[in-house]
Amino acid sequence: MKKTDLNCDLGESYGNYKCGMDEEILPYISSANVACGFHASDPVVMQKTVHLAKQDGVRIGAHPGFPDLDGFGRRKMELTPEEITAMIIYQIGALSAFCSANSIPMQHVKPHGALYNMAVKNPAVADAICAGIAAADPSLILLAPCASEMERSARQFGLPFAGEVFADRAYEDDGSLVARSKPGAMITDEDEAVERVIRMVMEGVVTTITGREIPVHADSICIHGDSPAALAFAKKIHAALLAQEISIVPIKEVIGQK
Repeated sequence: MKKTDLNCDLGESYGNYKCGMDEEILPYISSANVACGFHASDPVVMQKTVHLAKQDGVRIGAHPGFPDLDGFGRRKMELTPEEITAMIIYQIGALSAFCSANSIPMQHVKPHGALYNMAVKNPAVADAICAGIAAADPSLILLAPCASEMERSARQFGLPFAGEVFADRAYEDDGSLVARSKPGAMITDEDEAVERVIRMVMEGVVTTITGREIPVHADSICIHGDSPAALAFAKKIHAALLAQEISIVPIKEVIGQK
């Protein structure tokens, strides 16, 4: 049976500001990328998110981003490799403490927002991220696009790697995500998102914003938790995968780790 992971970015509320529908989404996913306090979240939110994920049997991953609460980590920042490595270690360490407190292991790391997009193409940023992961816990899986600088760097640093695709984002011809500032960057139609996901998993292709078909590798499918349609997408994609007899399992199981 074909299998894939279904992941969502969670724990992105902050203080009195609620973001997303974490409790409602958790039953439909197998892995959660939990914000670590830099682009979103706070200690109380992190503790609650890890606790809820454990209750639903969802595996936990760190979702480290730039220190940019105002911009939700979606603005580029010019940091040195040493600064990026240190902030990755810092954020993994913070979430790791909550995982330990809840007796649940951490599974993976998925960089967030602008940091993620920069690392796809920039080898120095990718290497700085992987250096941080390797220093904090080299058993953690790096979740990122295949054929990216992050995949190359993960192999170089000896980190386990899983290829991620996006249910709710449009793709450029080079395999990168269409910038959110451009028209058509977000996939808002549920049926279109489902169709794209099934093709990515079953056929290993996605149609770009220009109409080209490019290859992708879907170890894990991402749904953005801050999207208003996140819950509807999660329900429909979950049901569609099962209808196609595609098993939804945590990333570790998809890539064959014990």
